[in-house]
Amino acid sequence: MQKYLLIALGGALGSVARYGVGSMVGNRMGVRFPHGTLVVNLTACVIIGFALTFMGKRVGIDPEWRYFGSLGFIGAYSTFSTIEWETLEMLRSGAFGLAALYAVGTLILGLGATWCGAAIGEAL
Repeated sequence: MQKYLLIALGGALGSVARYGVGSMVGNRMGVRFPHGTLVVNLTACVIIGFALTFMGKRVGIDPEWRYFGSLGFIGAYSTFSTIEWETLEMLRSGAFGLAALYAVGTLILGLGATWCGAAIGEAL
């Protein structure tokens, strides 16, 4: 039962953080291109790369706390399905180049951000 509570608590915080970061970025950079979602997903990649590497190799944290961070917070904070929906909407509107840029950019930058987070976790 405790793991479900940790997932729920992490998920609540992650979804609030996602809304806050996405809204802040979207308000500053506009909404024609989904900058907010991109920033959320890239920061989530750094966070998951760091957290799982750091907790897995460096810190003697109770494994149940991974439910809070990885499954709860990051699971709610970053929603890959949103990327797919926004890409589909761009394709439907005829913005093929923008859709391709967004999909490929998210994949490549996300992989790079995950690597950076893992490298930070290894270094600490």
